Amino acid sequence: MAIEFADYLRPGVMTAAGEHLALILELPGGVPALAKVVQGLMMHEFFGSAYGVEIPSERSSESHIRPVAEMLTRILARDARPLGVSRPPESQLVGVCRNYVVLLVSLLRAHGIPARARCGFGKYFNPGYCEDHWVCEYWRTDESRWALADPQFDNVWCAALGIRHDVLDVPRDQFLVAGEAWRLCRAGELDPATCGICRGDLRGEWFVAGNVIRDLAALANREMLPWDVWGAMPQPGEPLRSEIAAWFDQLAALSQCPDESPNSVRETCENDQRLRVPDVVFNAVRQRPERSGINNSTAPAMHDPPTR
Repeated sequence: MAIEFADYLRPGVMTAAGEHLALILELPGGVPALAKVVQGLMMHEFFGSAYGVEIPSERSSESHIRPVAEMLTRILARDARPLGVSRPPESQLVGVCRNYVVLLVSLLRAHGIPARARCGFGKYFNPGYCEDHWVCEYWRTDESRWALADPQFDNVWCAALGIRHDVLDVPRDQFLVAGEAWRLCRAGELDPATCGICRGDLRGEWFVAGNVIRDLAALANREMLPWDVWGAMPQPGEPLRSEIAAWFDQLAALSQCPDESPNSVRETCENDQRLRVPDVVFNAVRQRPERSGINNSTAPAMHDPPTR
C-alpha cells in the first residue's frame, strides 16, 4: 500500500506555526530532539507539583489554546529566547496531552517528518483503566511504519508512573487509538466503563464514541480540544441505539486504517454534518460555545450550542 503523506507533511489549521516557522526551522531535526524541545516548553496543567511548581488557576486558560501559532506566541511573550532553550517550569506554557501533541506534530512536519495527532486511550496511567489521552503518530522511514510518540512523558513523568516502554515508540497495546478501543468494547474484549477520564468518573461507551469522532477529525487535520463537543458526539451517559452503534462501527474501522483510503477520511469528515467540525463547538470544561477556528458557512450562531 502506498502511503499518501501530503496531508501529514503540510501544516493544518491548528498545526501551522505562522510567523514562528523560521524559529522552528532553526531547531535540530529528528523525533527525539524535537520531543525534547516540546518538553522544555510545556507544563501539564495537572502535574506542576512534580516539578515543584504551583500553577495559578488563572493560567489554566492556556490549556484551551487551540492553534499552535498562538501557543508559540504565548511561549515567546513570556520568554523570547530561541525555542530550543528549555524554559524553567514556572515559565512554560500550561497545557494537556493534546497541546504537547499538536506542538510536536507542527515541529515534525516543518522538519519533513510526516506526523499526525491521534486521540484515544492510554493504559499506562492507572492500572486497569484506559485514560483519555492523545499521542503523536509519526512515520519511521527506516522501518516503513507509523510509530506513536508521547511527548508529554519526560523523565519526571516516566519516574512518577513507572513507565518502562519507549515513549517515542509506544506499544500499540499500551495506547489504543479510539477506533481500536471502540472495536474491543464492541467485541466484549474491553469494558467501556474502564475507558475515559476515570478518576473524574467520565467514562463509558459514550466517551469512546466521542473520541472516535475526535480522532477522525485529527486525521483530517482538525485537532480540536479533548473537551470540544460537536455533531454526533453522545451526551455523558447516553446509551447508543443499535443503529447509531453500527454507524460508529464504520467510523471506527475507517479511523483504524486511515491510509487505506485517505480521501475517504477527509471527505467523510468534511461532508457528514454529524462529523464536520463547525465554526462553533461546545467547550465542555468551560460549559460554553466557542469559536473552533475552523471556518464553515453552516455553523450555528455563537449563542447556540452545537447539534449533538
